[in-house]
Amino acid sequence: MKLVENKLLRDKLHVFEDRKEAGKLLASELKDYKDTDAIVLAIPSGGVPVAAEIVNALNLSFDLLTVRKIQIPFNPEAGFGAVGPDGEPIFNETVLNGLMLSEGDIKEQVKKALESVRKRNELFRGNRPLPLLIDRVVIIVDDGLASGFTMLAGINYVKRQRPEEIVVAVPTASERAVLFLLPHVDKLICLNIRGGPFFAVADAYRNWYDLSEEEVMEILRQLSFL
Repeated sequence: MKLVENKLLRDKLHVFEDRKEAGKLLASELKDYKDTDAIVLAIPSGGVPVAAEIVNALNLSFDLLTVRKIQIPFNPEAGFGAVGPDGEPIFNETVLNGLMLSEGDIKEQVKKALESVRKRNELFRGNRPLPLLIDRVVIIVDDGLASGFTMLAGINYVKRQRPEEIVVAVPTASERAVLFLLPHVDKLICLNIRGGPFFAVADAYRNWYDLSEEEVMEILRQLSFL
């Protein structure tokens, strides 16, 4: 496992203009993979504009890695697990044990997460088959990591496909997420690592907003993915 960071950006806020600039800066850290068989997997929605810059700069294959958190019923902004594109759930046992949810509640929330993955795959991928990843370098891209738990669902899915190497590349992440994910990948590239008790991905960007589905689809069209 190897960590690559920009120490000049450690614990700094608003270091990127937007996701496009962050993607270009990440591409410079990934230049060794240019014109290779490596594939970039973007986590929608926020990871798509970041990944697009990497793909265009390095002439790499592209696809999507649809993962969704399993929401807490009474606090949908938070989650107690995540599901990957093949529907395999993982649970944050520490959080789950403190929620006192019934087995029915858990199954219902997993079902909702799976349905969200299905709808996103239909919308953004047209339900095309997932790419073959065996013996390939796989670069998983998102716009940032808060807890890292949803990313872990994506990493676990990729691992089951027996790749040659797994690289996670993100512009920003909490120090907790970096330490949590590092043992699970071959390389983690994060330009802006921040410690402290509070973390928001948005705080790394001067221009931040949630992408609409149409904006994501337009980027995918520009990549000739749709």
